[in-house]
Amino acid sequence: MAPQTGRICGRRRRRRWPWILAAILVPVVAAGGVAWALRTDGSVEETADKYLAAWSAQDYAAMRALVVDPPADFESRHRRFLSDLKATEASFYRWRPEVIFGGAPSDGKVSFQMKLRGRHDWNDGGRLQLVERGGAWKVDWTPATMHPLLKKGLSLRIFSEQTAPVKVLAADGTQVNTPDAPGSVQQLVEGMKETFPDRFDVQTRTGIGLYRGDRLVQTVDPAGGVEPVQTTIDLKVHQAGAQAVKGVDKPVSLVALRASTGEILAVVNAPGGFNRALLGKYPPGSTFKVVTASALVADGVAPDQRVACPAEKNIGGFPFHNAGFEDFGTLSFRDAFAHSCNTTFGEMSVAKLNGGRLGEVARSFGFGTAITPGVPAVRAEFPDPKDDTDLASASIGQGRVLASPLNMASVAAAIASGAWIPPHLVKDELIPNRQPDNPRPLEEGVVKALRRLMPAVVTDGTAHGVNFPAGTAGKTGTAEYGSGKEPPAHSWFIGYKGDLAFSVIVEGGGAGSAVAAPIAARFLQALS
Repeated sequence: MAPQTGRICGRRRRRRWPWILAAILVPVVAAGGVAWALRTDGSVEETADKYLAAWSAQDYAAMRALVVDPPADFESRHRRFLSDLKATEASFYRWRPEVIFGGAPSDGKVSFQMKLRGRHDWNDGGRLQLVERGGAWKVDWTPATMHPLLKKGLSLRIFSEQTAPVKVLAADGTQVNTPDAPGSVQQLVEGMKETFPDRFDVQTRTGIGLYRGDRLVQTVDPAGGVEPVQTTIDLKVHQAGAQAVKGVDKPVSLVALRASTGEILAVVNAPGGFNRALLGKYPPGSTFKVVTASALVADGVAPDQRVACPAEKNIGGFPFHNAGFEDFGTLSFRDAFAHSCNTTFGEMSVAKLNGGRLGEVARSFGFGTAITPGVPAVRAEFPDPKDDTDLASASIGQGRVLASPLNMASVAAAIASGAWIPPHLVKDELIPNRQPDNPRPLEEGVVKALRRLMPAVVTDGTAHGVNFPAGTAGKTGTAEYGSGKEPPAHSWFIGYKGDLAFSVIVEGGGAGSAVAAPIAARFLQALS
């Protein structure tokens, strides 16, 4: 101490000592109670970061220097921890919550995250407990510092075990990849194997296990576990479809959707062997007039507008005729749709929908768009018409226009819901190359008009003689294929009732009103 220069100075120095001691001796909260220190170097976070950085670099000497009383086998324990988990790379870092306030935890606990990379990648976390020792923060190490579940005598290791076959579930949770599942559902399961080969081909489950000696006592984080494949199939709806096609002596398919979501509720194929409902490509015939009518309405045609429907009409040098060469004279556009006037639609399309307009509207209904429902499925095709004859043919679903029953069910669903929604079968966002389920809203006026036109088919038009439940809307289709004076035709009916949209095709069945429409009616009656 420097010599005093006067009594006043001496008195001031004696009075200041208590204040100086109070500023230097500060309480430090640490595990085990309150300690008093002159100064603590660094902070909890800084020490934790140094420890975790050293762990990431596998610098066990630097880690040991930051630990209170490290065990003799400190380094070998950490090496075994990584080797047991087959890790070739490891990174450890402090968890930083996204908050705008806070500081060093008063209890000295710091959460951290770990990322292990190697034969099996693994992400997890833990917590460091820090205490003050000798004027510095130190890690109070236990086996749980490596992983919260580790205690003396326990270790973490990779394990593999045989698994049961992956489960495929209907919407209600019923397993459907069983020998007693409906044949059409088994077809779908086979399709899922193409979409999810990693799930169906896996024979073992690999994960992280907590071991005591050689005995697995707890699974920590299953990695590669085979989760069930959840589908949208409604077994009640599917059964109704299967019953509706019984007795049909030609290949037949039925698809049903929940219109508001695009969920596939039923896919029925009889006989089996080929999933024509999703993979078959057929001319849609007059069911495509739903698309053509939407284009005409969008361009100003009103349902009550008077139009001509002659028995036959030459368009672009090619004669078009109505079924049975029926002549309806002049009638409303609504009635021309209901009676499926080929001459009306062919002539109006050439007059109003040239220059790619019909193709543009077709694309709004999903034509040309790849669909990825979770099983293999084809896209609907609408090639650009080459001339007036090609355009007139396309307007009535003939020529080069092709679609599957699933494609046409989604057309009906678009009118029911007001938007085209990509159909899907599997509730799994990990479907490879899955297209976004972005709805394509239709114009309000188009939806309003088509909701007048499609019910008229059932009440007054080509399907008026079929016993449909009240509230059904639809469109018949008789799609010619092949050649000859009277070529064979596929029988179609698409429609909706409430939130249920559907499509039926009978290969070579003939008139849609006579064959496909009654099947659709039986299907809806079974659900009423």
